[in-house]
Amino acid sequence: MNLMELPQLTLVSGKGGVGKTTFACAIALDQAQTNTDETVLLLSTDPAHSLGDVLLLPVDDEARSHPDLPNLRIRALDAERLLAIFKADYGHVLETLVERGSFVENDDLSPVWDMDWPGLNELMGLLEIQRILRAGEADRVVVDMAPSGHTLNLFGLMDFLDTLLASLRLFQDKHRYMIESLSGRYEQDDADTFLDDMTADLAAGRSQLQDPHRTACWVVAIPEPLSLHETERFVEALSELQIPLGGILVNRLTGSAPQRHQLEQFAQITAADTLVGLPLQAQEPVGRAALQTLLTGLAPTEVWQDPQIQTQPLAWPEPVSPGLPDFITEGRRLVILGGKGGVGKTTVAAAIAWGQAQQHPNANVRVMSIDPAHSLGDVLETPLSNEAIAITENLTAQEVDADVVLEQFRDDYLWELAEMMSGDTGDDRLQLAYGPEAWRQIVAQALPGIDEMLSLITVIDLLEQDQEQLIILDTAPTGHLLRFLEMPTALGDWLAWIFKLWIKYQDVVGRTELMSRLRGLRKQVMNAQKRLTDPAHTEFIGVVQNQSAILAEATRLTATLNDMSVPQYYIVHNRYAPGQDLPPNTFPEQTVIRLPDLPDSVHPQMQVAGASQLLFAKSPALVR
Repeated sequence: MNLMELPQLTLVSGKGGVGKTTFACAIALDQAQTNTDETVLLLSTDPAHSLGDVLLLPVDDEARSHPDLPNLRIRALDAERLLAIFKADYGHVLETLVERGSFVENDDLSPVWDMDWPGLNELMGLLEIQRILRAGEADRVVVDMAPSGHTLNLFGLMDFLDTLLASLRLFQDKHRYMIESLSGRYEQDDADTFLDDMTADLAAGRSQLQDPHRTACWVVAIPEPLSLHETERFVEALSELQIPLGGILVNRLTGSAPQRHQLEQFAQITAADTLVGLPLQAQEPVGRAALQTLLTGLAPTEVWQDPQIQTQPLAWPEPVSPGLPDFITEGRRLVILGGKGGVGKTTVAAAIAWGQAQQHPNANVRVMSIDPAHSLGDVLETPLSNEAIAITENLTAQEVDADVVLEQFRDDYLWELAEMMSGDTGDDRLQLAYGPEAWRQIVAQALPGIDEMLSLITVIDLLEQDQEQLIILDTAPTGHLLRFLEMPTALGDWLAWIFKLWIKYQDVVGRTELMSRLRGLRKQVMNAQKRLTDPAHTEFIGVVQNQSAILAEATRLTATLNDMSVPQYYIVHNRYAPGQDLPPNTFPEQTVIRLPDLPDSVHPQMQVAGASQLLFAKSPALVR
């Protein structure tokens, strides 16, 4: 481990499914064994964490010592429990501040705490990491982060919280102005203390996260084009956020010619002073013994640049029955791909769209990525944006850009909603200094974690237009996929709360036309919810690989989907090898579609074309 120097706070992130959790567990175990006089905390902020699956231990929101290493404590954050604690500590003062900045009475704000908040996991994760470090609960903290897109959301919360506190301070300034005008003097209250303390805590947290002597973010990757491109974007974003990069770990190395080419590209990432690798493991590294053995293979990536290593000749595998059905013929309009990060969702989504477009040349097919860390353009080897791009005559592709969708959402609803919430008094001095301005500041700031809501809005709009015979969704990893599927209910609850407020205060705020538009939005949201649970309309397909942590997460996802009444009839077993079927009865209610491992020496778009043949149980021999 002398290749790595770990500071007080080590953050581990990267593209989903590359081995982030495994690496985080391994270095935490190593640190605890090496530094027996230190307390090491291994923490997960991923809503669909796999710490327990990798360590072979029960893990929840209570920090517990490892049975063999008492100085290693392990914990997976529970955002809902942390929100309850936050509400108990600060709920009253926050309700007071919002009441002072709006027309809403304190009692009307209580239901908000029970609603689903966009960005809740990221917000609670950031605040809890800062609290742990402030309280000195551990000498070293290793954080197993969510995949890169949602990790950046967590880091981005620093800017959002700065703006939110500035807006709340404007609410308090309005209150102070009114008290001073009426009584001639003002005494600070609990709200002032909260704002001062929170501002100081966030400044200290930002200082910690941006201090290279105290913090390092390690990026885990695998030697494949999709992982390379996402790593490049992630490292660039870390630099913009001034988060120190500890180094890049490239996992699952064999030294093949395609991998050597990818390692050359990783070496060009100039921000990375440290580039190390781990070899492909013969068996999945789970449990303490395997994890501690894993790090003995850590070495500079030059070790795998030996040109003498032979590469297997290109050979396409044969299809394995059964294949996927013809979704367009069966009348499906929406197919959602989901699963743990890195299992191949993007490639499978693109391949299904490609295959259906070829089978139905007169049907319009759209493949859309709603993952904030998009890889769809990388798979299709085509730069994509929020506007659909033609891939073939009848196949289009799109990567939802949350910033673009949010700007339209602001224009359609949020700016006017901010004015309504401000409760304009008609006093120009109050209005200019304190009234709508504070709410505009909040609305102008992109809320990290709002991606799922904006993705839902985009999908709703596309379904309403009814111009595509089939839409394929490439989703974020499991925890954030579930937030997307829950978003119709959450957004419906928020709109119902707004309607209730409006009914109570309509004589004060007016805005009849805005309420009419919001009712139209709620109707669209409820229709989308019905479609998501209609098996004649929507098909959910899980994607897995034959690894215990992946299968454990997929099993939990399948059970949750069943509870949500989301139909799931198929599981794609990606990277299938003959004789390595999934354990019996892992998915007893689903048909398993086996997608053999694809040649790694062909371009990504050719892999998509070949996979489209294999998924529908046809020979890929025609792929050139």
